[in-house]
Amino acid sequence: MNSRSFRAQREDSIRRTVYVSDIDINVTEEQLAALFSAYGQVVDCRVCGDPHSRLRFAFVEFADEYSARAALSLCGTILGFSPLKVLPSKTAILPVNPTFLPRSEDEREMCARTVYCTNIDKMVSQADVKIFFEARCGEVSRLRLLGDQVHSTRIAFVEFVMAESAILALDLCGETLGSQPIRVSPSKTPVRPEVPRPAMH
Repeated sequence: MNSRSFRAQREDSIRRTVYVSDIDINVTEEQLAALFSAYGQVVDCRVCGDPHSRLRFAFVEFADEYSARAALSLCGTILGFSPLKVLPSKTAILPVNPTFLPRSEDEREMCARTVYCTNIDKMVSQADVKIFFEARCGEVSRLRLLGDQVHSTRIAFVEFVMAESAILALDLCGETLGSQPIRVSPSKTPVRPEVPRPAMH
């Protein structure tokens, strides 16, 4: 898929998605999807963040933009013990390659502390990315900057020590790093330690 049609598809997906925060710790993805489906067909619902704290949030994607706009009226609805905050989403739910999904409770917990960043200026170094996030969000425990000089931008996975830092990092979506506005979304995959590749003989 060329980058223009991918971008158009992604922007369409963002318009069909709402960001939900202040989710009660007992609320499940199914309950959330059921609540939002009153406003239209829900095609994806993902709860992210620390499962053991109040700092949980979700992205709910609808089949059409009209439903997503209508669903904003759920802001303030009490689900469990907490009134939900519902806002237009700044990011799309990314399709996930199932082989990258967390394989254990530990990895799920790592995902809660990790963000996925795209549109990173290729002149920016790994150290620059670390400084950028640590200055605003808190200590970074692991960081993987991917990409090469061929592509115009690079991507990074940033794992923080605290889940709260990852939540703060989502607010940096649109901030400039180097010369480009970065996109920040919750990571669906943990930053796994590099697996050494067998040497070619």
